Amino acid sequence: MNTTALLEEAKALQPDLQSIRRDLHQHPETGFDLVYTKALVKEKLIEMGYEPKEMGKSGLVVLVGGKKPGKTILLRADMDALPIQEEADVEYHSLTEGKMHGCGHDMHTAMLLGAARILKNHEDEIEGTIKLEFQPAEEIFQGSPDMIRSGLLENPHVDAAMMIHVLAGMPMPSGMMLIPGGGITSTSCEQYHITVKGKGGHGSTPHTAIDPITAAAHIHIALQEINSRELDGNDFGVFTTCHFEAGKTSNVIPDTAEMWGTIRTTDPDNAVGELIKKRMSEITKGVGAAFRCETEVEFYDFCPCMIIDPALSSCAMKYVGELLDKGAVDLSAISGGKPGGGSEDFAFVSHEVPTVSMFLTTGNSNDGYQYGQHHPKVKYDDSVLYVGSAVHAYLALRWLADATR
Repeated sequence: MNTTALLEEAKALQPDLQSIRRDLHQHPETGFDLVYTKALVKEKLIEMGYEPKEMGKSGLVVLVGGKKPGKTILLRADMDALPIQEEADVEYHSLTEGKMHGCGHDMHTAMLLGAARILKNHEDEIEGTIKLEFQPAEEIFQGSPDMIRSGLLENPHVDAAMMIHVLAGMPMPSGMMLIPGGGITSTSCEQYHITVKGKGGHGSTPHTAIDPITAAAHIHIALQEINSRELDGNDFGVFTTCHFEAGKTSNVIPDTAEMWGTIRTTDPDNAVGELIKKRMSEITKGVGAAFRCETEVEFYDFCPCMIIDPALSSCAMKYVGELLDKGAVDLSAISGGKPGGGSEDFAFVSHEVPTVSMFLTTGNSNDGYQYGQHHPKVKYDDSVLYVGSAVHAYLALRWLADATR
């Protein structure tokens, strides 16, 4: 395959990709509620000659190829936004109050649509089948398992999977591909909610009340002992309370205090996570009782750690090197081989089939793109969308060709 010609083909799509991305950016939707987003994606796919299949609560899947025997590779883009108010200085600002594409999923969707067009143009060359997945609800870790349960990895059976995530806030030029080596590259994540129930009363007479704030504060401090005294020093496990809420005024003791946070580990079997959850529940109950309070602990929205297949990662490094003059950057050299702290629900797929998760730099921190993912002021350089489209398409075509030999 002529890499120069494919890259030029992708470049020709850049104006359309940018237009699609900015349209999506102005109309962010969250979770599974992607009415506008899914309709736009579906419309674009039908225009290309595809027959999109609804999958799960709000996902879309199309197949391309299948005219020649071979394996199947999955390419994925997530479509959902975040429930945060945008503060970025861009002309195509979010038009929806309280919602923003702060993680770049609008970029992912546009890039995969570009790849879909390229692959349709080269359908007769595909040695096997390419499955394109447009996924909802990544930010709440529910979209990927929902689509897997609905048959994502079957009919035809998926033999390998890949995704690209955009990356801003790094001191690197836009358009670089970062590829991790094999092994665990991102942590698992599970959210928790702790409710401490006391008895409200007037601030002047605390002896007539049961103060849930005091109890919750002691619970928060006691939980830190799990890391320092109960986890093996070789195990990675971190839990962080990020939201603490109690009371509405300065002179009233409330009935309840609540805490929300996350648990993250790099244990593929999640034994460390289960230990943390067990001890969190026991400590919360015990400390709460000591302060005469009732407690409830809820765990939800679990996502496993991401596992990168070494052979697939090696292929990705080779293929990107063929496609792009500047090649690919070994992310392991930057990270020191340590997993990232963020989590990604494509990890569910990585526990089922060989997977590679790559990054495309989209904004140099030295050139005004200093904010990272999930920040209300984050911006992404969408002038390199065509690079993501080209990488998606070329890697799929090359992997399938090599897999038949």
